[in-house]
Amino acid sequence: LELNYLSKEVNILRKRYDNAYKVDMIVGNNKKMKEIYEQIKVVAPTSLTVMLQGESGTGKEVAANMIHRLSDRKDKPFIAIDCGPIPDTLIESELFGHEKGAFTDARTQKEGKVEQANGGTIFLDEITNLSDANQMKLLRAIQEKKIIRLGGKKTIELDIRIITASNVNLNEAVNSEMFRADLFYRLNEFHIDLPALRDRK
Repeated sequence: LELNYLSKEVNILRKRYDNAYKVDMIVGNNKKMKEIYEQIKVVAPTSLTVMLQGESGTGKEVAANMIHRLSDRKDKPFIAIDCGPIPDTLIESELFGHEKGAFTDARTQKEGKVEQANGGTIFLDEITNLSDANQMKLLRAIQEKKIIRLGGKKTIELDIRIITASNVNLNEAVNSEMFRADLFYRLNEFHIDLPALRDRK
C-alpha cells in the first residue's frame, strides 16, 4: 500500500514539475518574451549549445531549465553550477571531480558536476568568471567529449548538452581578451538575449 501511494505521488509530482516548465506557464506575455518562447521551442529539441545573456534576475536559469524540459534529455539530470562564487582553485574539482588524495583536502573520491550531468544538461552560470586555464580545460572537454578527474587516470566519456549564461556582453569580453574566442564560438551555437525586467513589466 505504501509503495502504491508513493508511486502515485511521484507521478503527480513529475507532472507538476513538467508543467512548471512548459512555455505557456512562464510569466510574461509581451512581444519580446513571446519571441524568446519561440526561440526556446526551436532550440530545445536540438543538440545545440545555447548561450543565454541578460542582466541578473532576468530568468536565465529558468530559461535553461525550460530548454532542458522541452528536450529529448528531459528525463536525464539537469545540473546547474554558478561559476561566480567558487574560488578559481576549486572550480576544476567542482566541474570535473577528483580522486582521493588528488590534493591536501581530497579525502574521498568526488564526481564533478560535468560527470553528474552525463546524459543530460549542464547549466554554467556566469561563465565569464572562469579563468583562462579553466576555460581551456572546458574547451578540451567539449572537443574531446571526455574528461579525467583531477588526480585520476580513467577517461570518462561525455554525452552532455551545455547551456551557459552571462550578465556581461560576451562579444565585448572576447574583444577585450577576457574570454577565449575559441570557447565562445563552441558555446555560442544558439544565442538568446533575455530582456531586463524593466522592459517587460
